[in-house]
Amino acid sequence: MASRRGRVGVGRSRGAGPKFNKKAEEIKADSLASAMDTVKKLEIKLSDFAKKHRKDIQNDPAFRKTFLDMCGPLGVDPLSSKKGFWGGVIGIGEFYYELAVKVAEVCLASRSQNGGLLTVSEIHQTLNKRGTKFRFSDSQESGSSRYSQEDIITAIGKLSKLGSGFRTVKIGKTVMVISVPTELDNDHMEVIKIAQDESGNVGSGRMRGEVTADDVKKSTGWNKDRVQRALDLLLTKGMIWIDENPNNVEGPSYWLPSVWKESLAGNDVDIF
Repeated sequence: MASRRGRVGVGRSRGAGPKFNKKAEEIKADSLASAMDTVKKLEIKLSDFAKKHRKDIQNDPAFRKTFLDMCGPLGVDPLSSKKGFWGGVIGIGEFYYELAVKVAEVCLASRSQNGGLLTVSEIHQTLNKRGTKFRFSDSQESGSSRYSQEDIITAIGKLSKLGSGFRTVKIGKTVMVISVPTELDNDHMEVIKIAQDESGNVGSGRMRGEVTADDVKKSTGWNKDRVQRALDLLLTKGMIWIDENPNNVEGPSYWLPSVWKESLAGNDVDIF
């Protein structure tokens, strides 16, 4: 009797299989429709939020970043076009397009000095000194929108989509901009990080942005050839300078121009 009941149970489960599959598909379809409806409602709320806080988005860099962070999970890209709802309501796409153009100008103008490697803060300082300002197309105010280093990083993201070599990398605590197609491996990044490390250079009596082959060897434990290969590529690309001071018993000093200039300028404010 027990075995017969077992066989009947198996037969029932087999016969019920298609019904379970159909029900599972129905549940999946309902869940997908519900999720899409939820996203649609959130997009409507996001657009209402943008209309209500348009001036804050345009004039406050911190508020603008928070707004962009809200857009990401919903798949909304206000930067994708200068037209349409987002372009017409807040003009954020046009703002970043204009900022990207100015960032590219700074990068290209300084490429012969730094080999296409400079810090985001240096770009910000340069634009500040030039008095570069932007105004949203629908703004009736006489003032211009402020922009932050985060805005510059976002603008560079737009440039990177053009395949022009523009991209940002974070080395240590510093975000740097590379405006040439050159690929930097981990060794090159490590050399740059050592040159950036102000605390590491204090004991040696060197300035921030200055490094020697001996500094790199002591910090990394690499052999002489590996150290020199990393330095030589950066030197060939113009990303570092060399100071062949014959009085320096440790050999030549290598300078990362952007980091050195940044240390001389001091800590600049994030917005102006």
